[in-house]
Amino acid sequence: MELPADRKFDFVNGEILLIDKPPGWTSFAVVRHLRNFICQVSGVKKIRVGHAGTLDPMATGLLIVCTGKATKRISEFAALDKTYNGTLMLGASTPTYDGDSEPDHHYPIGHITPALLEKARQSFIGTIDQIPPVYSALKVAGKPAYSYARKNIKVALTPRQVTIKRFEFINIDMPTVDFIVECSKGTYIRSLVHDFGHRLSCGAYLASLTRTSIGNYRLQDAHGIDEFKQAVLAQL
Repeated sequence: MELPADRKFDFVNGEILLIDKPPGWTSFAVVRHLRNFICQVSGVKKIRVGHAGTLDPMATGLLIVCTGKATKRISEFAALDKTYNGTLMLGASTPTYDGDSEPDHHYPIGHITPALLEKARQSFIGTIDQIPPVYSALKVAGKPAYSYARKNIKVALTPRQVTIKRFEFINIDMPTVDFIVECSKGTYIRSLVHDFGHRLSCGAYLASLTRTSIGNYRLQDAHGIDEFKQAVLAQL
């Protein structure tokens, strides 16, 4: 979706920006990049900019970025349900639960049948207990969990209750499975995939992920970083 040519931005009073996050960027890197750009073009030395819900570096898709007074609404947006499209790989596991690290274990998948996949899928729908990945930004004693994991220091992460409202298969082409997930705040799709593989006794990791919605906000209404910057520069 293109930004209207006559769109006027007021970053200090507050903007709610729908950004299509590219792969390889952390959510914080997107915020930092946009903050620096906004300060540069607006002449404001300092402005509040934040995002409402982290996406992992390998993930793409919808990131809500708030500026100025609109940052007061970040917790409101972060609490909304989210929808993802993804692909999982069966038969292997990785330390990070995704493709950002090399597989550390491989497992046979010859026992996997459509009926077994369906039974495992249904077992995750509803309110479940989920342990976050050890490679995550979740704070443990004031430090992100990944800082311990990178030093091979084991930490105990507390299970949290999350709700999986929808978990459907789009396509099965063994060993990959394309899926859609609609879930509550705080759900780690990496953990969902990891636990799904454990349930099947064959291991699994997240191969790709795109966030397609946050509440009523949709990815098709989002804009790439460069597209957003060009629209801002066009109004100067």
